[in-house]
Amino acid sequence: MGGSTSAADGAEPLAAAPRSRRIGVLLSVAVLAYLLDLGSKLLVVARLEGHNPIRIFGSWVMLQATRNPGAAFGMGAAMTIVFTIIATTVIVVICRLARKLYSLPWAVALGLLLGGAFGNLTDRIFRAPATFRGAVVDFISVKHFAVFNLADSAIVCGGILVVILSFLGTNPDGSVQGGSSQGGSKPEQRPDDGDQQD
Repeated sequence: MGGSTSAADGAEPLAAAPRSRRIGVLLSVAVLAYLLDLGSKLLVVARLEGHNPIRIFGSWVMLQATRNPGAAFGMGAAMTIVFTIIATTVIVVICRLARKLYSLPWAVALGLLLGGAFGNLTDRIFRAPATFRGAVVDFISVKHFAVFNLADSAIVCGGILVVILSFLGTNPDGSVQGGSSQGGSKPEQRPDDGDQQD
């Protein structure tokens, strides 16, 4: 009976290991995306704001500092506070999803979304003209498209990956719609009642 108890106790750390690794991937991707976005914005504000655009590929792709009070790619300029609330909601939802995360691709996708959302939310909170109404720093200008930043890029890439994973029927918990879990990434079940009674 004592041996069964030990086996049951040891099952939890083994079961938690895959999820903790996926959460580690999610956080690593989120931190990397956030730091790249934050660093690029600080550099742009210090070196590019108030100066002429830097041409990367002629007039097709340029680095051009702008302040955007709207959403990604300059949409909804009059709804700054709304997009602040949306970004905060996205962060809360991702944190809740992380509790049942066992899929590596989903960890990468959610990490990109989380890092991008935090990147632009930082601007909303701390930049002028006011707290929670701050204008986001955009600087990647693509001709006939928009001016955006690395946070926007992370959000778009994460969103595309989420759509692909959903289309393939893959769930955040590692299961496949209409099938079983992928590669045993979900935790193993506890020993059955018969084993515990021995």
